[in-house]
Amino acid sequence: MSLPDPAGLREEARAWLEEALSGEFAHARGLGGPGREHEGHELRQAWERHLGKAGWTCLGWPERYGGRAASLEDQVAFYEEYARADAPARVGHIGEGLIGPTILEFGTDEQKDRFLPPIQRGEELWCQGYSEPEAGSDLANVQTKAHLEGGEWVITGQKVWTSLAHVADWCFVLCRTEPGSQRHRGLSYLLVPMEQPGVVVRPIVQLTGTSEFNEVFFDGARTAAGNILGAPGDGWRVAMATLGHERGASTLGQQIGFRRELAKVIETARSTGAIDDPVLRDRLVRSWLELEVMRLNALRMLRPDPGPEASPEVSIAKLYWSEWHRRLGELAQAVQGRAGLVARTEEGELNELQRLYLFSRADTIYAGSSEIQRNIIAERTLGLPR
Repeated sequence: MSLPDPAGLREEARAWLEEALSGEFAHARGLGGPGREHEGHELRQAWERHLGKAGWTCLGWPERYGGRAASLEDQVAFYEEYARADAPARVGHIGEGLIGPTILEFGTDEQKDRFLPPIQRGEELWCQGYSEPEAGSDLANVQTKAHLEGGEWVITGQKVWTSLAHVADWCFVLCRTEPGSQRHRGLSYLLVPMEQPGVVVRPIVQLTGTSEFNEVFFDGARTAAGNILGAPGDGWRVAMATLGHERGASTLGQQIGFRRELAKVIETARSTGAIDDPVLRDRLVRSWLELEVMRLNALRMLRPDPGPEASPEVSIAKLYWSEWHRRLGELAQAVQGRAGLVARTEEGELNELQRLYLFSRADTIYAGSSEIQRNIIAERTLGLPR
């Protein structure tokens, strides 16, 4: 299964990326990504602005907000070329891929005019305020609260595992705005500035030694009364729509990154002689086949209108790629042999495959654990009892 190849945009993107990554941004190639978000942040943020100025961000957005109103085929072509060029990991992907489409769907004209252009230009970065200590995969148990006071929402509570909160300008926060409400009812979806006295960000040190995840504490933080997406109390519907955008065209680019990692694992297996082990060789072949299935399934799921809520397809995709990537991390350790158990320096510096192994442990936990994804598939798709 494949999409029609928009050769014109693909060639344009390939030529532009080759030129752009050969000059002042040559050192940006390959920087960033899961477990490596600390790499070259300032350079990558400058790259984000460069992308926006050249019209290579938010391709599917209306032209009014800086996009190209590009088709899915064009978007897939760009993300594939971006990944093939080894361009740096995007620092603005939460803005472009999650909150931007949600604002397009639920925002007022005033909100669209205020928030979308800075995202497109790479000038404002976003983070996602969903998970809490008692509301991780069980998102409906959100306890962060907000109330209106003097024309502003006042927010109190804690979020956790907030990716890139330490560099974000804004956070979209799911919180409880109706006292006494429970589960899915009484939630609202607020847009909250991060640079204010009522917001404290604390990094969480990971197995890799890096800290792209954070705790975020709201202690009387404020945002304007108009910074709410949808109606008060309708936050669950808006939040689910945001999750629905996670299966966008960019996932095809993500898989090219996966392909690059698999190629590195195979190369290492050849250099260490692990390729001669029939069991390991079988695991390598299986990993390649499963990656092909992942791509075909992603193409099958793509459609112009993702619908108002996340469908079970999102859970199928998340379960599949996260479990596959964790197995790839385990395979990355296996092909290194005993050398994979030793850090490169006394300070604990990791090589690429060691980092892959350690960080991929998080894949089956964040954005909804595998257990929760299986429950969603069982109940919503198969009709099994809770």
